[in-house]
Amino acid sequence: MGRTHLRALAESTHVSVTAIAEPAPAIRASFAGSAIKVYETVAELLEARGVDGVLIAAPSDRHVEIVSLVASSGFPILCEKPCGLSSRENRVAAQAVERHGVPFQVGYWRRYVPALRRLHDRIRAGELGDIHLYASSQWDGQPPAAAFRAHSGGIFIDMGVHEFDQVRWLSGEEFGKIAAVSSPRSAAPGAESDVDSAQALATMSGGASAFVSLGRYY
Repeated sequence: MGRTHLRALAESTHVSVTAIAEPAPAIRASFAGSAIKVYETVAELLEARGVDGVLIAAPSDRHVEIVSLVASSGFPILCEKPCGLSSRENRVAAQAVERHGVPFQVGYWRRYVPALRRLHDRIRAGELGDIHLYASSQWDGQPPAAAFRAHSGGIFIDMGVHEFDQVRWLSGEEFGKIAAVSSPRSAAPGAESDVDSAQALATMSGGASAFVSLGRYY
């Protein structure tokens, strides 16, 4: 995910990447000769004070730790989803950024997709009438690496957060009761703690229903 962000930022005329923190020696070595300063730890990067803001694209189970550290240094933060692997972790992150007064955003990029923004506006304007069911799905062509899945929090947290956020944003409603089912646990070596597909059916606060479908193999 970090390299995905680097490629996107390289095309931006508004920001430039001046430094990264990367614990893997081989990846750090790949930046030799570039203008980007490379640090082994986030703490070293922050101590150097050579950035104006921080984008967090670490394994998901480290997000809350890094958010808290960066917030305490006073830098604005854009954090990859999910912000944490539990409601408790999300509250810890929220409290950290509020306590230190830093700008903070989680990367729910679908809210900025032009087609979805138009759909959002049409729903809010009542152009589609009464909506009884919101359905949102994400089935990947192939699963991410097992090492990633082991730290992702599982399919509902890793993939589902986009669908749940999208339904909440489009509908303007909150999730109520949720019933979920999943496939057996993955047989992929190293990813046995995850499942390859899962579905959720929920009631929404405004009276509609929502269906979320997730899969690692399309």
